Amino acid sequence: MNHTKEYHSLTRPTSSGIITIEGPLPSAKLKKYHFHEQLTAFRPPDKQFEAVLSIADFPEGRIIIARTEDTIIGYVTYLYPDELERWSEFNMEDLIELGAIEVVPEYRGARIASGLLEVSMMDSFMENYIVISTEYYWHWDLERTELSIWNYRKVMEKMMGAGGLLPAPTDDPEIISHPANCLMVRIGKNVSEDSIKRFDTLRFLQRHRYRNMREGL
Repeated sequence: MNHTKEYHSLTRPTSSGIITIEGPLPSAKLKKYHFHEQLTAFRPPDKQFEAVLSIADFPEGRIIIARTEDTIIGYVTYLYPDELERWSEFNMEDLIELGAIEVVPEYRGARIASGLLEVSMMDSFMENYIVISTEYYWHWDLERTELSIWNYRKVMEKMMGAGGLLPAPTDDPEIISHPANCLMVRIGKNVSEDSIKRFDTLRFLQRHRYRNMREGL
């Protein structure tokens, strides 16, 4: 599959100045910027920047950033699901995962995260993908925001909606382990019916396996 990447950008005015949101960017361009020291949601900032740089150069990898003139203050990543995840089960070339989205605390509330998703979907090639995001309440910043689990989920759904991702049912054990967890999905308009059917099987893999097991008895 040819993973074409179209560059797009927009700006967001904030109380701390104008923020540029742009991408997808290759690692060579990303290296020209400083990675903000408060981007620590997943690992120490230097290690996370290394991960971002590696994803940027994957054939399917996409990095969209939000930056001041010279500092990355937010980013979103897209790549194939990890080989240990159920979502890689069928090795679907047209299924990618929103792996991480993060914005430094100073800029939260300025619609930076939704801007990252908007720019992501400006790329017409994204219409060739099924995009998923797995949302688990234990990853949410409930303490800092002082939001309840359900209010945080509403905020998260609104943010993901900026990129066209909507909640979708699944029988994935981790997701159904708590009612606030959810699978978010966007199916591009160019995705084939065969891929959509395979994805539907993937979403309900437990049910599918159980049915096959019963039919085999």
